[in-house]
Amino acid sequence: MLTLRRRPRRAVAALAALATTAGLFAAVQTPTPAAAGPGDVVVAEDFSAGTLPAGWRAVDGDWTVRDGRLRGTATSGTRKITFGRHLTHFRFEATVRFESVAEPTRWAALGLDVPADGRTPWWIATMRSGTTAANGLEFAQLTTANAWNVTDTAAAPYAAGTGRDVKVAVEVHGNQARWFLDGRQLLRTSSLTRSTDGGQALVVNGGSVSFDDVRVTELPPNGYLRPAGAPLSVIAHRGASAAAPENTLVAQEVARRAGADFVENDVQPSRDGVPFVLHDTTVDRTTDGTGAIRALTAAQLKALDAGSWFAPQYAGARLPTLAEQLADLRTRGGNLLLEIKGAHTRAEVARIVEVIRAERMTARVFVQSFEVDALRHTRELAPELPTGLLRSSLDADPVAVARELGVTAYNPTGAALLARPAVVADLHRAGVAVMAWTVDSPAQWQQLERIGTDAIITNRPAELAGWNAAGQLAAAGPAVSIAAPLDGAELDRAQRPVLTVPVTDADSVTVTLDGQPVSAGRPLDLTGLAAGEHRLRAVATGPKGTASAEATFTVVVTAAGLGHLLLTSGAKTPALTVATNLLVLRRYAELARYAEQQAGKRLPAAAARTIAADARILAGR
Repeated sequence: MLTLRRRPRRAVAALAALATTAGLFAAVQTPTPAAAGPGDVVVAEDFSAGTLPAGWRAVDGDWTVRDGRLRGTATSGTRKITFGRHLTHFRFEATVRFESVAEPTRWAALGLDVPADGRTPWWIATMRSGTTAANGLEFAQLTTANAWNVTDTAAAPYAAGTGRDVKVAVEVHGNQARWFLDGRQLLRTSSLTRSTDGGQALVVNGGSVSFDDVRVTELPPNGYLRPAGAPLSVIAHRGASAAAPENTLVAQEVARRAGADFVENDVQPSRDGVPFVLHDTTVDRTTDGTGAIRALTAAQLKALDAGSWFAPQYAGARLPTLAEQLADLRTRGGNLLLEIKGAHTRAEVARIVEVIRAERMTARVFVQSFEVDALRHTRELAPELPTGLLRSSLDADPVAVARELGVTAYNPTGAALLARPAVVADLHRAGVAVMAWTVDSPAQWQQLERIGTDAIITNRPAELAGWNAAGQLAAAGPAVSIAAPLDGAELDRAQRPVLTVPVTDADSVTVTLDGQPVSAGRPLDLTGLAAGEHRLRAVATGPKGTASAEATFTVVVTAAGLGHLLLTSGAKTPALTVATNLLVLRRYAELARYAEQQAGKRLPAAAARTIAADARILAGR
């Protein structure tokens, strides 16, 4: 999003990225505040007049105009100049050059919500001259206690350095912001807290920085439209449902680690009116229970195992309430695309809204539904919540339907959208975003990206995030990750985690466990592994290079795991009878000696060694 009105998408993105680090600014053109609207340029300054523009306030530091650029110098600490006015939806862009810095960690910033007098708190998008550092780019707040609250960080693919112009831009929509470096989005946040009067600013820390072509443009209110230079938004369908049991907090955690922008989950009420996260109308498929969710109380639902059906290592995962899911997102990060599943009364929708507000998550929840009445109830009860209409097939006139319902997004299947791709541009002209579901194919991701789709709901968020990153960084190289077992997981021998290794842009992938080849997509057999830590390594190879990922997990010794080991050891019946009796009686030392005595006789030798080792560990506890 490079220019003030709509320039080519790629150009626009470049500017936005820089916004994080440097600080932009613009001359206030003094249109009456009420006169500005979407597309209007509120600030535009190239400093050709040779003086500070009218309305710009040098709060602290040395700010001068020379050679057609604004230069800010901070020999120590942080110095700023303020301008502009309060805007809810805007794009802030500039050309930034680090002239000199005390060290590569020093930075410049675009002030996104800064009072004219510079008082705290205020929000900025920063860029260090050493942008390749892990925190080379940041969204941060200076609090009233004069402490930094850094909410989001990223590394750029190259260093801004000194003596070179960098195009930066930030798009702000309420509490959400994207920032762009030279046309590509590199960082997003949904953590801004907005004031009622803060304007824009340029900020310098520990160096001398010059700025040119500062522009602030008011934007339409729909922040879910994908701007130029931005990747597809990644929405994890029922959490990372290809790698973990759907609609659980563990699936949500896997999606978060995978880099999903949103988690998509379903909500329905229990018999006693508590909103729970579940897709089906019954609990039969995804828990160890039976019956309709609306026929079971919250206590009955919380007692169910919602993980074992997917894989043994997820045994004990519970159905989360909506409140629990929102609390997890609020404290650990993430946004929610919440589907109101099935017909809901106005009172039931009101209960959902009540929970969202109680968890202080209205700024991070997007409500969607196939049910028109549910969307109408939501709009009436909580106009602050964006809404999306789910469709299995396209309406004859999607724009008319979207306008009639007042939705923020129109969300059809990917196949329906690709059958009528012109619908995307029609909806965008009406200010409506498009989110396609449920698409797991990279070929379809590419097709949907090309027709302008804003977001994709997928069971494979890690792969889509990797696909996005490869395209955004123009690396065209492979990307690989280990989604399951989770890094740091503790597993006993009864579990058989499915080795899940998402990979993109690769011709081949090799996975090893402790240096020995293993097959992705198949359960790991833990019965033959030594107790303790084990390391997985995945290496993906493609025409543009290689990529690797590592994860560790620990095999822990438990009585249940030892019992599983005995039952699957291939022991002859007499030996199995003796060994299991010793296990039940907790006579672990005797069990260890017995296993050693029967090794190669009534117990296979390899299994006997593992049984003896585990029994000795239990005996020592």
